[in-house]
Amino acid sequence: MYTDLSDPVDPSQSPSQEWRLGVRRVTSLAPSAFLASAAGTRDLQDKILAKDHPLKDSAVDLVLACWMSRHNSASPEGPDAAIQRVWDRPSIDADITMLEISMPERHHRARLLALSAPHSGDWLHALPLSACGLRMDDETVRVAVGLRLGAKLCEPHQCPCGTRVESQGTHGLSCRRSAGRTTRHHTINDLIYRALNRAGIPAIKEPAGLIRSDGKRPDGLTLIPWSGGRCVTWDVTVTDTLAESYLQVTSTVQGGAAEGAAERKELKYQQLANSYKFVPLAFETFGPINSKGLSFISELGRRLTNITGESREAAFLYQRLSVAIQRFNCISFRGCLPQNSFGDK
Repeated sequence: MYTDLSDPVDPSQSPSQEWRLGVRRVTSLAPSAFLASAAGTRDLQDKILAKDHPLKDSAVDLVLACWMSRHNSASPEGPDAAIQRVWDRPSIDADITMLEISMPERHHRARLLALSAPHSGDWLHALPLSACGLRMDDETVRVAVGLRLGAKLCEPHQCPCGTRVESQGTHGLSCRRSAGRTTRHHTINDLIYRALNRAGIPAIKEPAGLIRSDGKRPDGLTLIPWSGGRCVTWDVTVTDTLAESYLQVTSTVQGGAAEGAAERKELKYQQLANSYKFVPLAFETFGPINSKGLSFISELGRRLTNITGESREAAFLYQRLSVAIQRFNCISFRGCLPQNSFGDK
């Protein structure tokens, strides 16, 4: 097994987005790494060697011929030839296609689509810093990895709600009696609220004046304009990617549950659109975020960078949100275990 660390890229573009944990087979990764390295050092080799002794590397020709035969495509040219991920792309696309064909079950297709969504795997890139809220305990990591791989997390058993829980343990993510749902909502909302205030944009939670006809109100409001002379108000929601009611859309559309939840939020708060900019922040348990939420968080990260000078503020914010989702996935999973499994006698 080999992890591709030779070509640093944006985490949202890294192999872990489409390769579960970012761990690759040597047989698929080695040709791309070798050919990119050969192309990237060619100019240096030409300078070192005498001009009347042109370099002819038979190994490069052999590997290049194998690569072109395997992928049935032309090799990268110019500056792209020195970039490993450009050589690697056809191999990744071919393996993804093979995986999609080999997964007739809807929940497997939904999981694969969700895990390849932008920022769904950002928790994998987070340094385990307790002071920054990025540290996950061993059980949280075990559950996060197990959910990502579709591995066995527990023995089949009955949830306290009466539903049978299969070995993958995903029932807890959508169970109405699962633990941590309210706390998860408040935690994600607090991360957005704190980020706004750090960016120099005063905000308040649950503004009293903005109440829907049913008595509910959005999760927060900025006290100064966000864009177009209007303040922004937002509302957070989290849906389960593998919930039976969402499988039809999540197995065919990446982030379909998040987008659907965001649209429902906009309908509920449509009366605010005349005076405020409303942003729905819809997350899925397997990582996808709705498109408007992604735009808002990215812009918030850019404004944080303007204040702090740290270019990675957006990445850090995405990591905090991703870690929070994984932490509460674990809480929900454990909440569906029999109560006496925690040592009660």
